[in-house]
Amino acid sequence: MKTSIIGLFFILVSAQWVFAQTSAAEQEVIDLSKEKWQWMSDKNTDALDNLFHEKAVFVHMGGSWGKERELDIIKSGAIWYKKADIHEVSVNIIGNTAILLNRITLLAEVGGNEVTNPFEITEVYIKQDDGWKLSSLSFTRLMTSGDH
Repeated sequence: MKTSIIGLFFILVSAQWVFAQTSAAEQEVIDLSKEKWQWMSDKNTDALDNLFHEKAVFVHMGGSWGKERELDIIKSGAIWYKKADIHEVSVNIIGNTAILLNRITLLAEVGGNEVTNPFEITEVYIKQDDGWKLSSLSFTRLMTSGDH
């Protein structure tokens, strides 16, 4: 009986430790995503260059492209991600992949015009030896009550 109770205790402690690890990893990705939005606002392409995976893809309302073009767009100000107001965030970790969903309102300057759009953002991160790397960033514009 004593052995069963001790065994059950270790199972419960192990389960709590695994859950805490998962929660810590999820929080790490959430924090990294928030930091990414700040780097994009600040046009900090050095930090973004380190974050973006070499084969990363970026899907926008106007098309899709790779890492170098995204960094060029940010650096030049062709798209200036001024402020991302995050309303909801969730993350699912599957092995070494994290899929983060953000519902945001994005204030941006595009081609010299300031625009505000509601988006559902999908971010995919891959855990590598040197940390999480963003491998995909997709913008899906949400319909508002005034849209038809």
